[in-house]
Amino acid sequence: MPRLPTNSNRPNETAMLQDLSMPATVAAPTPPRPSRDYDHIRRAIAFLSTAWEEQPSLERLSDHLGLSPAHCQKLFKRWCGLSPKEFVQAITVDHARGLLTDSASVLDAAHEVGLSGGGRLHDLFLTHEAMTPGDFKRRGDGLDIVYGFHDSPFGEALILATERGLAGLAFVDEDKGQTRGEALADMTQRWPKARFAEDATRTAPHLKAVFGMQPKTREQPIRLVLIGTDFEVRVWETLMKIPMGKAVSYTDIARHLGQPTASRAVGSAVGRNPISFVVPCHRVLRGDGTLGGYHWGLTRKRALIGWETGRMRELSGTASAQKH
Repeated sequence: MPRLPTNSNRPNETAMLQDLSMPATVAAPTPPRPSRDYDHIRRAIAFLSTAWEEQPSLERLSDHLGLSPAHCQKLFKRWCGLSPKEFVQAITVDHARGLLTDSASVLDAAHEVGLSGGGRLHDLFLTHEAMTPGDFKRRGDGLDIVYGFHDSPFGEALILATERGLAGLAFVDEDKGQTRGEALADMTQRWPKARFAEDATRTAPHLKAVFGMQPKTREQPIRLVLIGTDFEVRVWETLMKIPMGKAVSYTDIARHLGQPTASRAVGSAVGRNPISFVVPCHRVLRGDGTLGGYHWGLTRKRALIGWETGRMRELSGTASAQKH
């Protein structure tokens, strides 16, 4: 019987100017009914994580969510393109191990394989730059950052941006009972000397670009600003090479960086990634297929993996249809 990934504590997680362009293998969700759908999905994942061994029926899951079975089925199909049963299978350890297949080579092949096919039509295109080590050491001194809270397909999102691009995408962790203030403090402490101002009208375009309401192209990519140590930035750049529908381990990243014994440092850098979803740290798992942790909660990591599984099926179906 498949089993769900177990919870585990991730190591405590602890930024240069070069222009690089690459298509990120992040697909944009269908414009959502944001937090309402995700709240049901989050509660479903929490329930299934504890009751999986009993193989709860659709009726029992529906009762738990206070929905009719038909509504529950439609909810999952609308949100991720999977039935509840298929979604459960997508977040098991067995499925995670499948994502890790050939993980040792996926980073080397990421930009040569599968990036030009029809199945990539909904990917985001990114350009990114990293702050110089000197800028980073000043801990944000002289940097102006605007922020705003917005509904997203994965719960309430916090967007942070500079005049040069998107600098942060976080989520309010409902499982911890986290408040907006606590979520904001978690991000602002990374750059304590920066000047922060709330301006949701300026952060909204970043949210729309990331979550598919204003799709971007190679000609109009999403601009990212990576603010971290040199090593952290190298790890985050590596994360952007992981294709959707694949996963790698912390050891895979360390080897790719030429530092095979640095798995623990890689884990810390992955945990310090400030731009969730776009820089897909949720695609990093432990070598045995267990989740390994996620800064914004394991429930959300399961949701992201399950959503991407449905998205891959949808894109594969579109590509197949285009061949005929």
